[in-house]
Amino acid sequence: MDNREEVREFLTSRRAKITPDQVGLPGGSRRRVPGLRRSEVAAFADMSVEYYSKLERGDLAGVSPGVLEALARALRLNDAERAHLVNLAQAADGSDSLTRPRRPTATRQWTPHRSLQWTLDAVTAGPAFVRNGRMDVLAANPLFRAFYTDLYATPGNQQNLARFTFLDPAARRFYPGWDSFADITVAIVRTEAGRNPHDKNLHDLVGELSTRSDAFRTRWGAHNVRHHSTGTKHFHHHAVGDLSLAFEGLDMASAPGLNLTIYTAEPGSPSEEGLRLLATWAATQEAPSGTERSATS
Repeated sequence: MDNREEVREFLTSRRAKITPDQVGLPGGSRRRVPGLRRSEVAAFADMSVEYYSKLERGDLAGVSPGVLEALARALRLNDAERAHLVNLAQAADGSDSLTRPRRPTATRQWTPHRSLQWTLDAVTAGPAFVRNGRMDVLAANPLFRAFYTDLYATPGNQQNLARFTFLDPAARRFYPGWDSFADITVAIVRTEAGRNPHDKNLHDLVGELSTRSDAFRTRWGAHNVRHHSTGTKHFHHHAVGDLSLAFEGLDMASAPGLNLTIYTAEPGSPSEEGLRLLATWAATQEAPSGTERSATS
């Protein structure tokens, strides 16, 4: 796959983020580029300017792990950015198709095993769901469906958290800190684009969101990536009010590329009581039909 533009924009954006004073270089108004010069990155990576310029033009095919590591150090990449760089290099030389486990390529081609659905349904203390890197919700427990009622209420969301975040006005009410959720969502999708560059559904999603959302398009152009596995998020549910929930995200060994996420509240907290109220509220709503449940697959 020719991913030279993606490589070029990623490396350029990382170089632009490093200020001279961060690496002990003099600054000043005479610098004509944001961040470091190519020659400075090349020096920190212990390679020629010509070779670094070749890499920054997008030619990562055949680059050795040692060169990638030197480049990562010079650009001060974090763990998520280092993994993204490796993914881009693998895609550039085609090795990704040989070294990675087979991944589900489309939502309709993956159906959760019934034992997974049993496991999700057994989680009664908080919302639990399975998603892919495109942010499609593939399986969920009843509390998640009650929690994300707006996601399911709008057919245009197509049960996709990225569409919900950027295209559904309800998201700005549900996420009090919407900007943070927007940043995280784009970083997850950008990470998936580097990891699974042949996914047509992913390209279609990015094209749709870039066309319809200025906020998405601006964030997409920043080329930020991240690992998203644990933390705390704040929500406002229309039926139970404000909730502060911790989450744990687990990559599924049985289905590479899919992530199981469980939300929970601190014991004894108002948010724990809020989840109990949510469960009670959900029980008063019309139970999902078999068709609706299978649609989450």
